[in-house]
Amino acid sequence: MELRKTFQIEAAHRLPHVAPGHKCGRLHGHSFVIEIAIEGPVDGHAGWVMDFADVKGLFQPLYRQLDHNYLNDIPGLENPTSEHLAVWVWDRLKPGLPGLTEVSVAETCTSRCVYRGR
Repeated sequence: MELRKTFQIEAAHRLPHVAPGHKCGRLHGHSFVIEIAIEGPVDGHAGWVMDFADVKGLFQPLYRQLDHNYLNDIPGLENPTSEHLAVWVWDRLKPGLPGLTEVSVAETCTSRCVYRGR
């Protein structure tokens, strides 16, 4: 069984390694949508893979670091592409969430990346 939990953060960033004049090199913000996918067996007694509230609790420290902040100032996100943000989230969640199978980061409603681990 797979379950998914979605979070939204508001954050500013700029991409320092794009070509001169590229629009993403300027300071700008996004309403990022981060989706966490977890796989596992359905517990016969509880009836679920995991309590969604537990997923939220595991993500909460990351949410506090990311939401309404300048991503470039966060260690490990000095070049905060959606791809790097997905890996950053994965690396911090995976130790406490062994069923984690996917982290998706959308920076707009039409642009998204998906990371499924190394």
